[in-house]
Formats: sequence, structure tokens, C-alpha cells
Amino acid sequence: MSNTINRRDFIRKSALGALGLTLLPSFISHGAASDRLRIAHIGLNGMGNNHMNWFAALPNVDIVALCDVDQDHLNGTLKTLKDLKPDSQAKGYEDFRHILDRKDIDAITVATPDHWHAQIATLAFQAGKDVYGEKPLSYCVKEGQMMLKHQQKHNRIFQLGTQIHAGDNYHRVVELIKGGAIGNVHTVRLWKTGFSPGLGQPKAQTPPPTLNWDMWLGPAPYADYFPERCHLNYRYFLDYSGGVFADFWCHIADVVWWSIQPKGLKSVVARGEKTDGVADAPKWLDADFEFDGLKLYWTSIPPDVPGAAQRHIGAYFEGDKGTLLCDYESRSITINGETVTDIPEIPQTIVRSPGHQQNFVDAVKSRTQPESNLAHARELTLPMHLALISWRLNRPMKWNADKEKFIDDKEGNALLNRKYRKGWDWV
Repeated sequence: MSNTINRRDFIRKSALGALGLTLLPSFISHGAASDRLRIAHIGLNGMGNNHMNWFAALPNVDIVALCDVDQDHLNGTLKTLKDLKPDSQAKGYEDFRHILDRKDIDAITVATPDHWHAQIATLAFQAGKDVYGEKPLSYCVKEGQMMLKHQQKHNRIFQLGTQIHAGDNYHRVVELIKGGAIGNVHTVRLWKTGFSPGLGQPKAQTPPPTLNWDMWLGPAPYADYFPERCHLNYRYFLDYSGGVFADFWCHIADVVWWSIQPKGLKSVVARGEKTDGVADAPKWLDADFEFDGLKLYWTSIPPDVPGAAQRHIGAYFEGDKGTLLCDYESRSITINGETVTDIPEIPQTIVRSPGHQQNFVDAVKSRTQPESNLAHARELTLPMHLALISWRLNRPMKWNADKEKFIDDKEGNALLNRKYRKGWDWV
């Protein structure tokens, strides 16, 4: 018998009760009953297949379920898993709620389009599952708040899929900055080159029979199907994501929030250009942020500082004693006109990661939060959402960091959240 669900025979009702699924508190697990961690992967194809390959290579991990709304993706990944693990008994599902309803699953990974991240993670927390979730953390500010509330309430483990965080370079950059190598940091410049495509002017089509388009859309507004809107291109539509900016912000902002933890955001102003096609995420976006004692700039081209032009992504820290330039794998520190790659006198103080996925597995077993934990991820993701709102409204915006609201701006505050499509508000 096939492990996949025949889509034509599947009940497509959106309410949990229609599926006979009840996410009961009694399902809450407290770690694996044995030494093996039982994981399910939700959202396959691109990054989801990476998740499967990464976790399949770890000792003491069993992949017991896979889920995707596209049967071609699901069947292809089931086959790949069977090739990797001939003894695998993993079952395939179209609806992730069947996975959350299983008592024998300890943790899930989420690599769906961005607009599904928060709901799936929150429902998983309620069902007693730990979560390794892809970036960006959430679709909007309120979703991040919701995730943190439920993660803490249900005492769950969460790791954001910022794999670069695990590398030695970021660890060392944080040690250097916290160790005072360049003094007090007053300015940070972040950048990522590249533009979001317009994707032309495609016409609506009938979704392929292997794709559950209604569930792919889920909480997002209903939209007619065409291939350019779906799968990897989803990130170029504001209903689902925020373009190149949202795709890469957390990867490089991560090292900033880890090293100096910006606080007291006061204002944001974003500039950018629309695409020339159906895609409505910004073609490019630049943003200026003001925090307490810190100015932070994001640009879509490298800033005019030494060494930036050679890097497609990077961070440039300006302190009162010097500067530090880094990307994912390299760094340089300039003090009094002398540039070096390290300062041996500053000691190693941060325990190195055993690998991003292994860090998650270890955290699940020890019940301690991993490096890219939810509290950290939410703080670094929030300014990204605000910049997109500033771009959409085309104006500077003042922010109350304590209340997490725009100041005297009803239109802006309305965009901190969005009403889910009728029948898809499950949390």
C-alpha cells in the first residue's frame, strides 16, 4: 500500500473537527521515550529536502513522516528517503495536522512558504511538538508574538533555520565585538545584492491535480493559481513573503542581534522600487533604522566602505575604536589603519556549535533552548516586518518599542497583523 494520501479521497475541510483531529494537551511529549528522536518534515521540495537530508544523516534520529500539499514533491521525497534509509517506514501526508495528531512524533521541521510558518509552529507547540522552523520566522509582527506566547506556555523547543549561525565565523565575530575589539558600536551597515523578479503577466490556470492549491494558500487571501505564484517564486508576493529583503534579512542581521542586541527601536524609513510584473514584493528595498544609541542601515547594494564591494552580503560594524567587516565565512578588523582577521588576545568564550541541526536535537533532549531560539529570532525579525510596512505605506514611521506599536498610525498598526482567510484561522 502506498504511504501517500490519495488527494481525491482526502477530506479537504479546513476545520480540525472535520478531519477528526483534536490537538489534545494529553499529547504533549517530554522528549523521546527512547534515545531516538522521531522527526517529521512539513514542506518539501527545496529547503525541505535539505531538512530531510540533514536530519537523516544524524545519529539517533528517525524520520517517521513527510508532508507536502504537492503530491509530486511528497512522492519524490519519500523515494529519496527510501534510497537513503531502505528500512524507512515514514508515512506521507497532505495535511500537516495528521502529523501533529500523532503521539509518536517528538519534533517537526517546517519549510513551507512563509505565510504558513507561524500557524504550523504554534499548532505544533500546542500539540506538544518541538519545532525546527525555516526563516523568516513569521509573516507579520503579531505572528511572532503569538509564537513566543505559545512556545513559552507549552515549554517547547524552537530553532530558527539560520544555518550560518552555527559556523565558527559568526561565533568569533560575536566574541570580538562583545570583547571590545572595536569599542562601542554606534553604526551598522547591512546589505544583500540582488533584485526580486517581476515574473511577467501570467494568466490564471487550473491547478495541477497533484497540488492542493486551496491548502497551499491556507491563511493567505484567495488568489487564482498560476505556476509563477507557487513554490519557489512565492517569496516575490506580499501575500506570502517579502522578496529578496525578507529572504536574506535574518541571515546577516542575525550576527548583529547576537553581538550587540539592538534595543529601543525608535523609527524606520524604507525606500524601494516596484517590479514591472505581477510580483508585488519590492524589487529592491533600502531601510534606515534608529535604535537607542545605534543607527542601522540596510541597502540592496554594498555600502561605500572598504571591502564591501567584493561581498554580495555583509555587515559592517563601526565602533569608536575601529571597524569590523564580515560576511558568512570571513571577517576583517581595522583599528588605527591596520587590518587583521583576528585578535588573539580576545579569548574564545562561546561554545562552538555541533552543527545547527544537531544543536536542535541536543536541545530537544536536554530541554534547553538552542542558539537560534525563538526569543532571539523574534527580536531580529521584527524590524524586517516594519521596514516592509514603511515601504508599502511609502513614509517614515515612528515606533514604540515597549508597546510594539507604531506611534499615532492606525494604518501602520493594522499591517502588524492580518486577518486569516475564512476557515483557516486555526490558532
